[in-house]
Amino acid sequence: MNQETIRLIDSIAKQRKIDKSVIIVDLEQAMVSAARKHFNSLDTEEFSCNMDPMTGEICIWRHLDEGAVEVPLEELGRIPAQTAKQVMIQRFREDERSGIFDEYIDKAGELVTGTCSRYEGGSLIVQLDKGGRVEGFMPRSEQIPGEQFRVGDRVRCYIIDVRDTGSQIKIVLSRSHHDFIRRLFEAEVPEVQEHVIEIHAMSREPGFRTKIAVTSNDSKVDPVGACVGVRGSRIRNIVEELGGEKIDIVRWNESSQVLISNALKPAEVDDVSLCFELGRATIIVREDQLSLAIGRRGQNVRLAARLTGWDIDILTPEEYQKGLEILWDALKPVEGVEEEMLDRMAAMGIISIFDVEEIGRNVLEEDLEISKQVSDRIINQAIERSIEVTAQQEAAKLAEEALRAEEEAAADAVLAAVTDEDSEAAADSILNFDSDTTEVIAETEEEVSIIEETQEAVVEDASITDEEQTEAAATEQE
Repeated sequence: MNQETIRLIDSIAKQRKIDKSVIIVDLEQAMVSAARKHFNSLDTEEFSCNMDPMTGEICIWRHLDEGAVEVPLEELGRIPAQTAKQVMIQRFREDERSGIFDEYIDKAGELVTGTCSRYEGGSLIVQLDKGGRVEGFMPRSEQIPGEQFRVGDRVRCYIIDVRDTGSQIKIVLSRSHHDFIRRLFEAEVPEVQEHVIEIHAMSREPGFRTKIAVTSNDSKVDPVGACVGVRGSRIRNIVEELGGEKIDIVRWNESSQVLISNALKPAEVDDVSLCFELGRATIIVREDQLSLAIGRRGQNVRLAARLTGWDIDILTPEEYQKGLEILWDALKPVEGVEEEMLDRMAAMGIISIFDVEEIGRNVLEEDLEISKQVSDRIINQAIERSIEVTAQQEAAKLAEEALRAEEEAAADAVLAAVTDEDSEAAADSILNFDSDTTEVIAETEEEVSIIEETQEAVVEDASITDEEQTEAAATEQE
């Protein structure tokens, strides 16, 4: 019996991943609880228990004034035994939760692979071990939009948090976290795992597109080529894992202008104007590259802005030049303003009349070394001109909306007229249908009568021919 107890303890320790000594301590405390229950004792120090880890022999001692007295196990009875059982189960569960927490708290921030179990209220429940002892949950917010799994599917997840709620251990999983992409690259690209290639920045819209900026610590290693792999083998594995999500790999550069140009790929950028005071980058692209630079629903420029940390405005050369012309026309007449000063403002990224008011008086005085009186006049002139430009833009917008409304009204009128004409034509066709049908029927009847007359004539001809043959035969006989 004692050896069977030892084997049972070993089995529990192995299955639940609990240290054997911890189980023995739990068992000893359970036996002490049973003894206290049997003797109705409230003194926690009255009883003690000792279990031999080699033989499995259990000894319970009761400490009285005259000394320690051993309590036979058989004397405890059924009710104390049930108490011991409940205490042991509770202690085992606590130890199991503690073991799971200690195991997975170190895995936070790592990739794990599990089996889809079920969906609960939109959250995906994933079994992280073979026995189903450990489950993680993936909230809807951490799932890739549109991605669905069936029960039994293998799924790769990223552990973002491990929480001990007291009653259970909650392991929060994610597939939409940007570090999920980072871990996938570490798993598929050895150079990333070995830190030969560094991922400096990343921006992602889960399920749609991701941009990452990479650099190489080894001049002999091409960071973009290494991440793509031979014929795209490495990046293909990552894209398939993400369900077809597009991934743009760009080359990192310390120069913000070069980095922004790389981040807007595949669009070709003509020029980049940076305004450090506003944290804004103005990008000049050709008309044929404008839609490519903005991307579908602004996705390309939005991800590029997150990747680089700059607010990005995209303009065509005509729009850029028009903004400068309005700025120069407004400030040239101001007393104390020189052309060189306007060139320096353009070099600082101040390319619009609206930028002057936003950038403030201090920047003009300190960076452009403009006196307070001149800067005040520049600010006031910029405010007046910006109000005029805003009014002109609003008027143009209203005129455009009115023109669009007129075009839509004209189109509706034409459509209504065409519809009326079609209706009249259809009615005429319906009215003429009976007469046309009558004529067709009459023509058909005439053709039928002609055919019948022809058939009768053929029959008469045939009968005449038969009579002639009979007469000829009689003549020959005579």
